[in-house]
Amino acid sequence: MSKSIPELMNLIEQIPDTPANVGEFNLVEMLAIAASRFVRDDDIVFAGTGLPMVGMMTAQFLQSPHSLLIYESGICDGKTMHTPAFVADQRAAYMSTTLGGLIDTFGYYLQRGRVTLGYLGGAAIDKYGGVNVTQIGDYFKPKNRFTGSGGNSDIGTMAKRTVFIIMQEKRRFVERNDYTTTPGWYCYDWPSGDWKPKKEVWKGTPFAECGPDAVISNMGIFKFDENGLIYLETYHAGLSPEQVKENCSFDLNISQVKGETKKPTYRELFVVREFVDPERIFLPDPAPAYPPDVLKIIES
Repeated sequence: MSKSIPELMNLIEQIPDTPANVGEFNLVEMLAIAASRFVRDDDIVFAGTGLPMVGMMTAQFLQSPHSLLIYESGICDGKTMHTPAFVADQRAAYMSTTLGGLIDTFGYYLQRGRVTLGYLGGAAIDKYGGVNVTQIGDYFKPKNRFTGSGGNSDIGTMAKRTVFIIMQEKRRFVERNDYTTTPGWYCYDWPSGDWKPKKEVWKGTPFAECGPDAVISNMGIFKFDENGLIYLETYHAGLSPEQVKENCSFDLNISQVKGETKKPTYRELFVVREFVDPERIFLPDPAPAYPPDVLKIIES
């Protein structure tokens, strides 16, 4: 793309805000765009590395320009043009309101209840929204050891609501995690040793009602019922509810499906590709081609 950033900015409103066709986007782009739609204009968002960044920044370009983004490294309200490679990447600090540290982001924002939306990833998630980013297998002799919480547990339990972005496989959508790093709507009760509803275990704390709001995979969007159980809300284009269910290792509830996930619009795809992640750091390369009418606008 030979145009400058200001020239591209002027094109955003000219790009049709109509749904793209299957084949004109990939499922990872759809995942990131679906995630961006959960951001409200008044949200204070705590985002992790990767697709959570892509989703949040897409929202800021489109429907939620007043939302505020913070990273655990201490960067608050940056206006970076392209996705940082990680949360301490100094591109994230461009035009930021403040540059602090972990004490600021976790102590001042998160633990004081100021964060309204957490955006996180995970290695595996259980049917109650509990997430594992620690290890697979026996804790002392694991088959795989991951990087650990890195703030996942703090954000996932203290943000008003949390959206998890997880690539879908049977081994990732499980009945019960080998290790629960971030509790969902059921959690371990100490000292009884029983698994109980989080609202019961955390009763009387400011965070009893905080927890997973949605899970977005490359196959569908999932929500949680009144009992804290996950269910499929929509499935992505080209798939079926049965295919999504086949990629869970538990009996996924598909009885509440509302239909197909809204497809990305050409405007959303333009923002994701040309502004948010043009280097394809987190999105697969190459991107599908634009249709001729959209390409004509971009190259005019």
